[in-house]
Amino acid sequence: MTLADNRPDPDALLQRMQEEGARAGRGKLRVYFGASAGVGKTFAMLTAARALRTQGVDVVVGVVETHGRAETEALVAGLDIVPLREMPYRDRVLKEFDLDGVLARHPALVLVDELAHTNAAGSRHPKRWQDIAELLAAGIDVWTTVNVQHLESLNQAVGGITGVRVWETVPDAVFDDADDVVLVDLPADELLRRLREGKVYLPEQARHAARNFFRKGNLIALRELALRRTADRVDDDVRAYRDAQSIEPVWRTREALVACIGTGDDAEQVVRSARRLASQLDCDWHVVTIATPRLVPLSTEVRTRVRAAMRLAEELGARTETLAGHDMVRAVTGYVRRHNLTKVLVGRARTDWQYEGGWLEQGRMLLGRALSPVLGAGNRLIGRQTFADALAAGCPEIDVIRVAADTTRPAPLPAAQGLPAGAVSEQNPAQAGARRLDYVWSVVWCAGATLLSTVARPWFDIVNIAMLFLAAVVGVALRHGRGPAALASVLSVGAFDFFFVPPRLSFAVSDVQYLLTFVVLLTVGLVIGQLTAGLREQASVAVRRETDARTLYELARELSAALTTQQIVEIGGRFLRAAFDAHASFFLVSASGRLLPVADVNETSPKEGRTTKGEAIDTVLAQWVFDHGEAAGTGTHTLPGSTVLYLPLKAPMQTRGVLAVEPHDWGALADPALRRQADVFATLIAIAIERLHYVEVAQQALVSIESEQLRSSLLAAVSHDLRTPLTGLIGMAESLARAPLPADVAATVDAMRVQAHRMRTMVVNLLDMARLQRHDVSLTRGWQSMEELVGAALAAMREALAGHPVQVSGLAALPLVECDAVLVERVLCNLLENAAKYTPPGTTVRIGGAVAGEMVQVFVEDDGPGVPAGQERRIFEKFTRGAHESATAGVGLGLAVCDAILQAHDGRIWVEPVHGAAPHGARFTLALPRGNPPDIEPEALHDLDESSDLKLTAKTEP
Repeated sequence: MTLADNRPDPDALLQRMQEEGARAGRGKLRVYFGASAGVGKTFAMLTAARALRTQGVDVVVGVVETHGRAETEALVAGLDIVPLREMPYRDRVLKEFDLDGVLARHPALVLVDELAHTNAAGSRHPKRWQDIAELLAAGIDVWTTVNVQHLESLNQAVGGITGVRVWETVPDAVFDDADDVVLVDLPADELLRRLREGKVYLPEQARHAARNFFRKGNLIALRELALRRTADRVDDDVRAYRDAQSIEPVWRTREALVACIGTGDDAEQVVRSARRLASQLDCDWHVVTIATPRLVPLSTEVRTRVRAAMRLAEELGARTETLAGHDMVRAVTGYVRRHNLTKVLVGRARTDWQYEGGWLEQGRMLLGRALSPVLGAGNRLIGRQTFADALAAGCPEIDVIRVAADTTRPAPLPAAQGLPAGAVSEQNPAQAGARRLDYVWSVVWCAGATLLSTVARPWFDIVNIAMLFLAAVVGVALRHGRGPAALASVLSVGAFDFFFVPPRLSFAVSDVQYLLTFVVLLTVGLVIGQLTAGLREQASVAVRRETDARTLYELARELSAALTTQQIVEIGGRFLRAAFDAHASFFLVSASGRLLPVADVNETSPKEGRTTKGEAIDTVLAQWVFDHGEAAGTGTHTLPGSTVLYLPLKAPMQTRGVLAVEPHDWGALADPALRRQADVFATLIAIAIERLHYVEVAQQALVSIESEQLRSSLLAAVSHDLRTPLTGLIGMAESLARAPLPADVAATVDAMRVQAHRMRTMVVNLLDMARLQRHDVSLTRGWQSMEELVGAALAAMREALAGHPVQVSGLAALPLVECDAVLVERVLCNLLENAAKYTPPGTTVRIGGAVAGEMVQVFVEDDGPGVPAGQERRIFEKFTRGAHESATAGVGLGLAVCDAILQAHDGRIWVEPVHGAAPHGARFTLALPRGNPPDIEPEALHDLDESSDLKLTAKTEP
């Protein structure tokens, strides 16, 4: 391993420094973790806190649940305690953790018991673990406790074991992100003894718990879950420490295994054996295969077998990976040490892979094969070494296990002379012919070197002539690969001996020193051939990867410039044809979210001049892919016999369609590398389609905003100019109404006054809407009584509600609400006006209120025709009315103004049918944040209630 291999990853170092910097200013969280209540978590936390306090650390108790245990209460005594905050809830007062008090006190360490606790309504956070997150962000260390049944991932499993479902849970991320986890463990018998002695619950509670949750079997199972969850946490800590310290040797802290599958016919057997062993050891398991440069490419049958074994491993739950490298032992050793694995499984098949190490090792192997006729049994000294033996020598701290051979399989045919098993021939006749032609060229190169050496022999010494043969070996390695280079090495030595070493034209050697020349020449030729061919393969792989990266870059660049969906389809189809020689069809999504008919990209193939048509495209299968978001077709588990690959166009927000790829060679996309490239193509196309969608949305939103601004400006200008003459008309009408007039004239004047008031209401609504949309309204917030606001609205709408009895209930019990009294009163007036306008005379209008969680709700209910189904939100839009043609006066702005005012208060308004009055009746409900109202003296509250009752009594009389 070189020095560069030992260098830490710069990106990992930068990320680690950023994480450490982010955590430097935060507090540290310690979790005391146990299997159930009563194991002593709180006791252990208090004991450690008292010991820390003796060292001068500022420790305070935020909240500790003693459950009446004397020994726990004794530990609390003497510690600084932040008083609990009292919170009224219905007819009682609850005591909760005072988060603001601890933040103001800002101790070095605070004890907060019961991490999964749910806070009372009205608290800043609904969960206690959220309070702890705020304390940690403020730089305060926190110690807390939690039981295994409260972890979100284990909650359902615990419920299945005990039959008791715990509804208070903590996200696993909170537990995993804790700086320290302290396991507090107790045997089941000891815990039951403590329960009987009353050290867990009070006697009555203890008897009930013993009959249900605290059964011995339940406690044993919970203890196992807690131990396993803690072991997982510790395993993550060990792995993080090993990465931080760059530790290479395997630490046998926990069993984990990896199965190595090669070209042998027992790959699937190795996978299944690894799955059984992992189940017996109850450990993680991995499956890897190593892609190393070979003398000849693997046959299609072998590649298919390896892919099938890797796919089987994924289905069985293994973590799979394809390792790359010239040295298989080094690749596997690095993977084992990186993941701290303790066992390696390899096959024992008769066609199993042999160890192919670095270039020197492969040259040694080839030399052994070339000299096998001369050395005979001595070839074992320089021959092959099994992969298992090489791995055991290279990584002595792991267990290497060889899986039993499958004796039921028939013996394979012998491999070709000089070639590794499993790489005998390609199924493609053209490729097999090309490989044979490479060996023919190897003979030609050696013949050319022999002729050139014959011509140069009168002028050059025999040692220099040997260099010409070495040059021929290098040329063959550069142009034709390893196998032809090895053949050229042997032929070069033979030709040099036959034609140039005395006695010439004979393989006999007159001088024994020439034997050393032959061995050196053959060895140097093999090594140089291997090195040169290896560099050639590396250059080929680099060019291929550079081509793939350039293709993705050009695709992303062209897609980023596309302005229409049709351009995206054409660009995607063109790149897919160039990369895979495939026909592409696109199923796009309509505005309603339905899959549109196929959009073909029908052009001539660049490779064969053929025209692709896509006759095999299946619309039903494309719809299935869109609905399930999974790929189907060739190379997948869904209809793998299909000649088309269907890929969902998954964008960050949603699936934007389906891409159907029909390659000329239907099995091409079964190759994992090509399949990954096709997935990347589909992702880039999906992102481009989604980008166009949101560009259109943004353009529409911009046009809508500009239109709204123009309309608001016009409405504000017109309504502002109308207010002055309307005010004058109303004043003149009211003056005339006070004068003695004939009955018919008085009726006309009264009608003028009513219409002028309606017109003024419309103008006021227009002005309010324009100001609210321009955010020109500044809220004058104050703590208001909803009872008072309703009373004021009833007084203002006395005339409009003259023909409707009004019932008011439940408002006296509502808390004060922080709001703008004028604007909220306007909301109530608009709702009451709607109830009066759209309901028959004599029907009742009901007003009530209640507290729902963090919101205070007030409703206005009527017995009118109700709101048409499907229009519940639309009626709150501007210029929307319940009926397009109606004799009822109005322009449809009242409810829009109500919605805008409540949004400015962080509230909301909605409408729903009246229960029990269907199909008639509507209930409009407005909700405002409850907040934390100030305390009111009982005398003042009593006076307020009496005055409110008097006002309501006066206002509700018709």
